[in-house]
Amino acid sequence: MMEPFVRHTGRLAALARANVDTDQIIPKQFLKRVERTGFGPALFHDWRFGPTVVRTRTSSSTPWRPGREHPPRRENFGCGSSREHAVWALREYGFRAILAPSFADIFFANCCQNGLVPVRLLPQEVAELFRRHQAAGGEYQLTVDLEEQRVHDGLGFRTTFSMEPYRREMLLTGSDQIGRSLREESRIAAFELGMRNAECGIDSRASSRSQGIERPTTIPHSTFHIPHFGEEEGR
Repeated sequence: MMEPFVRHTGRLAALARANVDTDQIIPKQFLKRVERTGFGPALFHDWRFGPTVVRTRTSSSTPWRPGREHPPRRENFGCGSSREHAVWALREYGFRAILAPSFADIFFANCCQNGLVPVRLLPQEVAELFRRHQAAGGEYQLTVDLEEQRVHDGLGFRTTFSMEPYRREMLLTGSDQIGRSLREESRIAAFELGMRNAECGIDSRASSRSQGIERPTTIPHSTFHIPHFGEEEGR
């Protein structure tokens, strides 16, 4: 089970770059672990500790605070490799939500699978968050409310966002796809029983109708025969 996300207020960290790929989020040399943990310290390693360190905060001496921030970013965030480690690193470092005009599809799905909320906003809304962040000297608080699907700062900025119901439900309840599937265990078991009966040529699933489960038609037997080695075709 993941930590459910209903609403969260935290300090915003700004990264004014587009096309941030997953190799920048967690460089490939750190992908040697088999666990999902241990990647947080290497988050944006080359940008934070490389020869040319890129700082996006007003005070470069103040580190990001794990568990208290939302990073607003430019478009196509999480592009490149499909590595899920990028989301693990962001989540372990303490980020609960990411705001951007657009995300790479696989990265977006990985976020939802790991309790990190990807929020799509309009480009002008992201630009306004950058402006407010700069005006506040880097100390800018923002609330992401997944239940109400809105973002606000308590100082006049307020907007809404949308997320497909399936992913939103998983994030709100702290479930991944496996956990979500297990909630339908009784219906899955009934369906599998019906399929086994159909494969055996038995159409004895009338009780499924009373449970509101649509039963498939009986699967006919096939007389097709695949010859074995040394066996003549047509036998």
